[in-house]
Amino acid sequence: MTESARDVVITGIGLVSSLGEGVAAHLDAFARGPAPQPKIEAETYAPYFVHPLPPLDWSNQIPKKGDQRQMETWQKLGTYAAGLALDDAGIPADEAVRGKIDMVVAAGGGERDMTVDALVMERARGSNDRDRIVNETLSTELRPTLFLTQLSNLLAGNISIVHKVTGSSRTFMGEEAAGISAFASARARIASGQSDICLVGGAFSAERKDLILNFDLAELMLKDEWRPVSSRVAPHDGIAVGSVGAFVILESAEHAAARSALAYARLLTATGDRGRRETAATEARFEAVLPPQQGPAEETLVLSGATGIADLLAIEHSVLQNTFPGAPVRAYGTLLGHSFEAQLPAGIALAAGALSRGEALPPLDPGEEQPASARPRRAVVTAIGHLHAEGACLLEAVDGRRL
Repeated sequence: MTESARDVVITGIGLVSSLGEGVAAHLDAFARGPAPQPKIEAETYAPYFVHPLPPLDWSNQIPKKGDQRQMETWQKLGTYAAGLALDDAGIPADEAVRGKIDMVVAAGGGERDMTVDALVMERARGSNDRDRIVNETLSTELRPTLFLTQLSNLLAGNISIVHKVTGSSRTFMGEEAAGISAFASARARIASGQSDICLVGGAFSAERKDLILNFDLAELMLKDEWRPVSSRVAPHDGIAVGSVGAFVILESAEHAAARSALAYARLLTATGDRGRRETAATEARFEAVLPPQQGPAEETLVLSGATGIADLLAIEHSVLQNTFPGAPVRAYGTLLGHSFEAQLPAGIALAAGALSRGEALPPLDPGEEQPASARPRRAVVTAIGHLHAEGACLLEAVDGRRL
């Protein structure tokens, strides 16, 4: 693809997970193959598996303690990753400059106040007037600015406050679909000339027993025995959640060139769809959002955002085999865990970094994933949401930044 004024390039990456912070640290961890070892907390959340955050000094990206105190972990994580992306792109901490940056965020409903949840249940148990008890407890125990679950747009608000990113802002909700929509929207706006530069990404805090309970009630969680994503077959399948913050800076190629910014990769397409989860229909939708094979298959790195749910793994495997035969496929959730809103943003961050290095990632599951035989020139990042939504993004290598 020839570069034009409205080509969309990735010029900054902010990535935080159980593997550490920064895309270089993540690629180094992935390179410890074959079968690099994930960092998992199993005892605290037994019988489930959680990829936890490493120790972080939040002050590195959120200097004011007051700002830190009023944020829950998911907000701090997203704000921290957004700051890393801005720094990595070389964007000065100048309000006049950052005031022109647009923002698109994928976010969930936030974290629940588990203490208040427990108090509501305790007081309502055995009561003949539960509605009154619930209303009275909520009105007296919740902080005035919150309800039981925090607003999704608080992440974008905190990024604006801390990092002075005050251009247009929009937030998408809907788990994996939110990440797909965030990148589809941001890319389309830049490509069409509606925006020149955009901060886009999401965050997910996995270390929450209330959330794990919700997922287990829906029979979605991996239990008892951990195994790589690609090897999860029923009845030993399911999701191992992971805390992840992932943001990137998207720019038009013209805007990046004007400020002498180097690009990691081009973002050529970002496409999503959704519909009923019938096998044939899901296969058809997923196949439709995938870009066509371009060039030798061995030069296309496929980064699969697979959840670990066996039925969906089978659909993805079948379609990818037909569309990209011979391409190396890496289910990156094996090392990062599954991060819902942040899953696709994390995959894009990893794909851009891998293309910049010119290195295919080694197999994360040698029994299921094949070694790469060529340097990647393109990367496809996939997403099949645990309940709904399918999506894919195509990235292309550029001559520019090298990690």
